[in-house]
Amino acid sequence: MTEEEPPEGSLAIDTERDKLGYVMGHVGPYVQLRPLAGGRAWDADPARVRRATDAERLRAVQERTRALNATSGGGPLS
Repeated sequence: MTEEEPPEGSLAIDTERDKLGYVMGHVGPYVQLRPLAGGRAWDADPARVRRATDAERLRAVQERTRALNATSGGGPLS
């Protein structure tokens, strides 16, 4: 991993796909990113990956919260 690559566990933007994801690791020549709400990770070109800004991290928290609420049992008491 170079100094420019986001560390594992951080939020990053794949600028080629315009997608935000969690950095899961660095495998071979790629950075592996996972969607915010879970799902299949994808390989991204490290030259096209950058750390997420504060605004993008806030958006990520909001998206993740919406996704978790959508999959919950329908309320706080369920």
